[in-house]
Amino acid sequence: MLSINIICVGKIKEKFFKDAISEYSKRLSKYCKLNILELPDEKIPDKTNASIENEIKSKECSNIINHIKKDSYIICLDLTGKEFSSEEFSKNIDNISMESSQITFIIGGSLGLNENVLKLANQKICFSKLTFPHQLIRVFLLEQLFRGFKISNGETYHR
Repeated sequence: MLSINIICVGKIKEKFFKDAISEYSKRLSKYCKLNILELPDEKIPDKTNASIENEIKSKECSNIINHIKKDSYIICLDLTGKEFSSEEFSKNIDNISMESSQITFIIGGSLGLNENVLKLANQKICFSKLTFPHQLIRVFLLEQLFRGFKISNGETYHR
């Protein structure tokens, strides 16, 4: 069974996000072994500059790198990544699963990911050019994974 790891920065505080994550995690258990790892985010001061933001991203990304499992296919969620339709995303996961038994998705904190993490990625994907809270992107990812498995198994799912 395919193992999917999601490494994300920041805790989910809102109950409605937790409920959605729990529901999609339960649904995905039929298709894959899912592991979600929440790493702590760094505090962002009220007054910031590029240097401070780079330092924060560097700390968060060092922690991410320390938790990436060896031999995993790495996909970073990043605004510069490729955009897919749901069908293309499903096919992409199918293709990757032929090469690797483990896929790791990485979701950065509020400031995103730095080059050290992005260089490790086998792929970068983008769900939208719009800006969303990273907590909501986690829900989007789980929903699209579930939708993708339904598509690849020829099962019906609302359109």
